[in-house]
Amino acid sequence: MAVPCDLRFDCGRICLDLAATADGAPAERLTGPDQLRAWLTGAGLVPHGTPLDGVDVRWLGRFRALRELLIRVVHDELRGGADGADLALLNSAAAAGQPPAPSAVRAADGTLVRALTGPPECAGLLAAVARDAIGLLTDAVARGQLRQCEGESCTLVYLDTSRGRRRRWCSSEVCGNRERVARHRRRTMVRREQSGDAATSPVTGPVTGPLAGPVTAAEKYSAGR
Repeated sequence: MAVPCDLRFDCGRICLDLAATADGAPAERLTGPDQLRAWLTGAGLVPHGTPLDGVDVRWLGRFRALRELLIRVVHDELRGGADGADLALLNSAAAAGQPPAPSAVRAADGTLVRALTGPPECAGLLAAVARDAIGLLTDAVARGQLRQCEGESCTLVYLDTSRGRRRRWCSSEVCGNRERVARHRRRTMVRREQSGDAATSPVTGPVTGPLAGPVTAAEKYSAGR
């Protein structure tokens, strides 16, 4: 199954990738069972090719509910501490099912591939995501790498494993590019305003000819950017 282009798996953890399905445009990325099947496979919760015929609107509702819980817990932890009731719900989700057991099987070409010993159940997959969140929030090192995207209006949280911990955006191609475009527009607007002020005299109006002064190399460089 092809992964829809609006599903992202770049936040660093499965639980954060699930939270990311609620952000951006379109705001809702898990729009139906097909998108949930694609997310389960893309996130690595089930091996590629695993039959997911049982995924339906009930599964969709339960994954959306866990997603909203994860968003609250992670953001509240970044701000100081999650609500005790939400932590209890997270713990309950982690204990409500058994994640499907993987097995190593031989493929037709002789390589070992991962497969499930039985059809995955909704509660078990939810438990796998909840346990990932608990592992993240209780690991001091991983927790210290949590960052909220600096993009305007973006609420995504990601794991910053970059060198020097200098990653600023959930995605350089998405929020990073938007910020660069906005920064370029701001610089262009400021240069135009400054150029208009410099070329106008409060006494005689527009200044032309030698009184306008020579154009410096720096100004030529700035104008060409």
